[in-house]
Amino acid sequence: MVSTGAAAPGFGLVVCDMAGTTVADDGLVERAFDTAAEASGIAAGSPRHREMREHVLATMGQSKIEVFRDLFGEEERAQTANRAFEKAYAEQVGEGLCAPLPGAEETLRALRAEGRRVVLTTGFAPATRDALLAALGWHGLADLVLSPADAGRGRPFPDLVLAAFLRTAAVAGVDQVAVAGDTRSDVLSARRAGAGLAVGVLTGAHDRAALEEAGADRVLPSVAELPALLRAEESR
Repeated sequence: MVSTGAAAPGFGLVVCDMAGTTVADDGLVERAFDTAAEASGIAAGSPRHREMREHVLATMGQSKIEVFRDLFGEEERAQTANRAFEKAYAEQVGEGLCAPLPGAEETLRALRAEGRRVVLTTGFAPATRDALLAALGWHGLADLVLSPADAGRGRPFPDLVLAAFLRTAAVAGVDQVAVAGDTRSDVLSARRAGAGLAVGVLTGAHDRAALEEAGADRVLPSVAELPALLRAEESR
């Protein structure tokens, strides 16, 4: 995939999360988790189920298989739960239960029109990610789309941001990378990678306090305000 060819501005690479940041989640992750828990023998509504659900919400943005490894502590059970989760999520996507957040697609197009490279990242496995892109009609919308399997480790590790930096070769240093996401994990990943700007958005899992506590430089109501923010930061 290629960008427009325009001269890259100060933040020449923008890394954006998908679910909760550019794509409306509307409870799809929680419903898919409930299916995975049931497949793993966890009774719905039980204390263990509630405890696990709280952990899933707290770790939104992280690699899903790693979340299940944390929950079960056994590789076989984690893999079983992850397969059930991915299947349930893909089925919901196939039923049309996903949509871009307001202004998200326009934002991604505007960023590229300004000469920036855009990379979308997600904690989903590649097959689920690709099903989501197909349902949205987003293949080709970004310069690159990455899952943890493409980078090494998922968020909150820095690997996805660093993989975007290395694979696009769009900018000279990570201080020219801006990262936007709706979770603590997105912000922590940006901070650990040394990104020049870590932006939290309030359309997903975590609130302003959580995003700021994780180290967000700025918090926006939605990703639709990102182009204006980047231009303002560059003019300072």
